[in-house]
Amino acid sequence: MNEITKEQVLEELKKVPEPELKKDIVELNLVKDLTVKGKDITLTVLANNPAMHYRKRMQEAVEFTLKRSLGADLNISCTVEPLPREKPEVKKVLPNIRNIVAVASGKGGVGKSTITANLAVGMAKKGHKVGLIDADIYGPSAHIMLDCVNERPTTIDIDGKNLIKPVENYGVKLMSIGFFSEMNQAIVWRGPMASKALRQMVMDTHWGDLDYLFVDLPPGTGDVHLTLVQMLPLTGALIVTTPQEISLADAKKGAAMFQLDSVKVPVLGLIENMSWFTPAELPQNKYYIFGKDGGKGLAEKLGIKLLGQIPLVQSLRESADVGRPAVLQNNTLVSACFDELCYATEEAVNFRNDTMPETQIVKVK
Repeated sequence: MNEITKEQVLEELKKVPEPELKKDIVELNLVKDLTVKGKDITLTVLANNPAMHYRKRMQEAVEFTLKRSLGADLNISCTVEPLPREKPEVKKVLPNIRNIVAVASGKGGVGKSTITANLAVGMAKKGHKVGLIDADIYGPSAHIMLDCVNERPTTIDIDGKNLIKPVENYGVKLMSIGFFSEMNQAIVWRGPMASKALRQMVMDTHWGDLDYLFVDLPPGTGDVHLTLVQMLPLTGALIVTTPQEISLADAKKGAAMFQLDSVKVPVLGLIENMSWFTPAELPQNKYYIFGKDGGKGLAEKLGIKLLGQIPLVQSLRESADVGRPAVLQNNTLVSACFDELCYATEEAVNFRNDTMPETQIVKVK
């Protein structure tokens, strides 16, 4: 048999379509760095979809096509890389903040604020510069969990503009409506008032340089959520649930809001709280009070990652009440779980930034 040429290889590769772009990979100029030496063929193919399983299928299609037509004994080295994209120009609302992550839940009572507080402090413990906005306007609690009940934000002059200087503790800069109301005072506001308060906490605060700004959203899907996605280009959203069926049903709705065509905020993953109960005197025992692996099952159905499972232990509740997040405990089950959650969240954010264009501020009618 005559020696295989580049031209022959390219002719066969015309039979391989790019599924999403509906043309063959040669016509689309997606074949790069092609070399042919005897039975050794090396090439790079660019794929429109950055997902690993998509690129794997493209690699298999290339190898199958070439071996079927040019010889089963070929040695093919095919690397599939994401198609480089020009990132759209995004007007930076808060240019000194690298990642803005919303933490949401479909329903109340799932421990969303506890998760957010520990996540923020855990990231600060890892050396990141972190901010936290308590956007749960009607039920603020972050100032309690971060032991800032008696603190009040001050003002600072930045380039002639008077801005709010957030309260800081455990390495986290914090803004909460709780700073501006009494502990026993009910906040009875209509949606526009709540949205205005959120805008002021975000836009009128001097955050400085941050690696992460976490936004603890109220339960459900309402005015505050829409205001946030209209105001800020979110890096992504985290969904908190318990394993209970009722909680899972609402968590699904919470994730669906961010995935609407009019919103398109990446869901970074799911966090399952109260996964099991472990009593202090029986640390090896697990009691699945709210059901087992409900969050894992929902994550699989939604095609997102389960970033962590946090147990229901007494020390977690106690630490929240006294204002010292459980992630700061030494060598405990719950602190280890939060450390793993911080690592998984960091990985999810990095993957999202490496494979997706920047989120743009959305227009929600």
